[in-house]
Amino acid sequence: MYIKEFCDYLKYERNYSALTVDSYERDLQHVGDFVRGMRNIDNDKAVEDSYIEEKIIRRWMASMLEAGNTASSVNRRLSSLRSYFKFLLRKGLCETDPTLRIAGPKKEKALPYFVKENEMEHLLDDVPFPDTFEGNRNRLILEMFYDTGMRVSELVSLDCNDIDMQGNRVKVTGKRNKQRVIPLAPLLMERIKVYLQKRSEAASNSEALYIDKKGRRLTDYKVRKMVSEELSLVTTMKKRSPHVLRHSFATAMLNHGADIEAVRRLLGHESLATTEIYTHTSMEELKKNYQLAHPRA
Repeated sequence: MYIKEFCDYLKYERNYSALTVDSYERDLQHVGDFVRGMRNIDNDKAVEDSYIEEKIIRRWMASMLEAGNTASSVNRRLSSLRSYFKFLLRKGLCETDPTLRIAGPKKEKALPYFVKENEMEHLLDDVPFPDTFEGNRNRLILEMFYDTGMRVSELVSLDCNDIDMQGNRVKVTGKRNKQRVIPLAPLLMERIKVYLQKRSEAASNSEALYIDKKGRRLTDYKVRKMVSEELSLVTTMKKRSPHVLRHSFATAMLNHGADIEAVRRLLGHESLATTEIYTHTSMEELKKNYQLAHPRA
């Protein structure tokens, strides 16, 4: 299999992030391991692409479902394999695509999790954060997620010069290095100014906006951990991640009458269909309120 060549293509020609490329690589290694087992191929021998036949792919998918994998996981791996064979066809490295007639398992469309507005207001306005470098940083991160809807990968990659202090806005680099500008609320700008003062006391030479106590760029793992811990103070939801705050931002915007196209641009979605799922979330919440409050519901 031409896994390395495919991953190099994704990285250098398509500008995919390292995390995305790693995900594709794991998916292809997974199908390669399955084919190796099905055909009893020795570990020291390569798995040929011609071995990946339609019936093999169907068995591979069935084995994943039997092992308890969700339809979403199976479809993601199948999508990686489709992309791989499209690459091979373009490069003239194979003649047929065995994934063409294969449909992925159907999945129920789950609505996004989001934190309620009163819970976020309680966290940001009432929960005490220590007046330290880390305390101010963590509070700012939570508020920036909720006020901008940016992804965790976008937040940790921010540099100090991405913040336009005069224009009250931030330049965000999203998927495939696409950039967008998000306005910043006055209160959030005040939080940024306080944090930058505390940050300067850390005496870091790093360009990164968010750093740890040693002056190193904050990792997405540490941000996820912090967000989960802080959200546990105001919600009992099992999912307590930066992406939940992204969902919360979009839901709050639409609930307060924002134009869906404007929300799409702020989130950095390519397709309006991706943003429209938040309108369903808002409707579900509206139905719950109606059923709880109306005497004849």
